[in-house]
Parts: sequence; structure tokens; C-alpha cells
Amino acid sequence: MRFEHLIEINAVSSSVDMVVPAFTVDQLWRGLMRKVREPQLFPMGPDACRITEAGEGLLRREQVFGPHTLVDHIRLTPQRTLQFTPESHGDTTPIRLTISVETPPTGQLVLRYVYEAVGSQSAEESYFNDYRHSAWLAHDRDTVRTLRQWLVEGGLDA
Repeated sequence: MRFEHLIEINAVSSSVDMVVPAFTVDQLWRGLMRKVREPQLFPMGPDACRITEAGEGLLRREQVFGPHTLVDHIRLTPQRTLQFTPESHGDTTPIRLTISVETPPTGQLVLRYVYEAVGSQSAEESYFNDYRHSAWLAHDRDTVRTLRQWLVEGGLDA
């Protein structure tokens, strides 16, 4: 299973930029790092989050959702990519998420989201993939909406 979508952050059209402030790559990265370190500040985020290990370009975190704790490993290349690989939990196949910051030559700023199963999925899991795709797209749009709000409020400035 692989699902991919793009979310345009800065549009090429200047009329859109007048309505929606443009991000710098630094501001966008700061927002994405808040998503890593403080996901509870975002819609549908966990109740709590703890970074349990940190190394060069790698993090391990525990996210608490009520009685459940989900653990993932995050590989990051500053200003370029974040890759979230969850540890297995239950009988479900883990889904890896890679978020890439892209700057096409047109002057846009784009986030590419790629969701990939880490292993083969059961027929039952595959049955739900269309629902997952819709939920992930809505979630990623909510994330960007939150980042835009913080940008307007000055919450992503250095």
C-alpha cells in the first residue's frame, strides 16, 4: 500500500499570497518540528508525547492516546524530510509516513506526504485503505491549517 498527496504551502499566484501569508522554509520547518515534538497541539493529537531518545537526525518518541501508547522513530534531514516509522502494535501492519519539503523552480513551497505499509497487509487491512487515505488527507490539511494560523499569529518566527 502506498498513498501520496501534495499540499501547496505557497502558491505561485501573487493574489493568493495576499490572502494567505507565505511561509519561508525555516518557518515551515519550525512548524513541522512542533508536530514532531508537540503533536498534542494539533487537531486529533495525542494526550501527551515524550521524546525518549534523540541522536543525530533520529528521534524516538512515545505518544499517549488514552490507555494506548504508540512508539515511533523519526528520521529527519533538516529543512528537507521527516520520516515517521511506527513500531508494530497489535496485528496491524505499520504505516511509514514521509513528509518532504519541496521547492519547485516555479517558486512554490509544497509538502509531499507519502504513506507506505511496512510489510504486507492482510485483506482486512487493505479493505480499509480508502478510508485511511481520506482520513490522512483530512489530517494533513488540518496540520497545514494549524501551521497557517500559527504563522499569522507569529508563532513560527525564530
